[in-house]
Amino acid sequence: MATKTQIQPPKPPKQPPKCPQKQWSLDDFEIGKPLGKGKFGRVYLAREVKTGFIVALKVIFKEQIEKYRLHHQLKREMEIQTSLRHPNVLRLYGWFHDEERIFLILEYAHGGELYRELRKTGRLPEKQAAMYIASLTQALAYCHEKHVIHRDIKPENLLLDHEGRLKIADFGWSVQSKSKRHTMCGTLDYLAPEMVEKKAHDYAVDNWTLGVLCYEFLYGGPPFEAERQNDTFRRIVKVDLSFPPTPEVSADAKNLISQLLVKDSSKRLSLRKIMEHPWIIKNVTG
Repeated sequence: MATKTQIQPPKPPKQPPKCPQKQWSLDDFEIGKPLGKGKFGRVYLAREVKTGFIVALKVIFKEQIEKYRLHHQLKREMEIQTSLRHPNVLRLYGWFHDEERIFLILEYAHGGELYRELRKTGRLPEKQAAMYIASLTQALAYCHEKHVIHRDIKPENLLLDHEGRLKIADFGWSVQSKSKRHTMCGTLDYLAPEMVEKKAHDYAVDNWTLGVLCYEFLYGGPPFEAERQNDTFRRIVKVDLSFPPTPEVSADAKNLISQLLVKDSSKRLSLRKIMEHPWIIKNVTG
């Protein structure tokens, strides 16, 4: 990796380099501080030398991709994320590779993970939670129109830009399909009942996750959390949902959560109906 240089966040960001056919290489970037570390590599702050445009450079080691046989999954993730253009979806501008590594050129989200904010504050005020749920709903409506199911919406995969705008990131478990799917994937606390029961699933798994997230935003933890994995599975399948007396949460918020955390996926509140829900209208558009 090239020598690290001090790179300041953009204010405001310049336009991304418009070179879809360009053959990128590491020489095109100045590499800054590490932004995070994952199972298969690291993410660095970087600046495109020619334009000064700030990006996040995700470095994935080919050895790890080989080891875990993730070629197809990574290719699908890159194809899906490159095709998406929405203000609440993190952009993937392009990629390149060398003998050992694959480099993804990603939009830089200055605010970092929503997970970090949630751990710091414990829970979110209803107005802020509603803003995030509305942004997510609009982004997922866009994805679903393009037949993309994300399947792993969670605070760690939600980033905030320099204006505090929410961005869906990490499309590693996403799939683009008009038919129902059978792969059990995602993260334990956010799995829909049909996934836990290994039944076919569709885009409604994302709607379920919105209910889980809304609960977590307002109460500080996911609704079906348990000490043992099997107990969490059991609670999800039973939809063992309860609202503790503290912290105090409005009846409208509880109503929205209850209409999303429904076992029958066909009866979950639609994304359009979420945007029309009194809690959203009051806190976001009211």
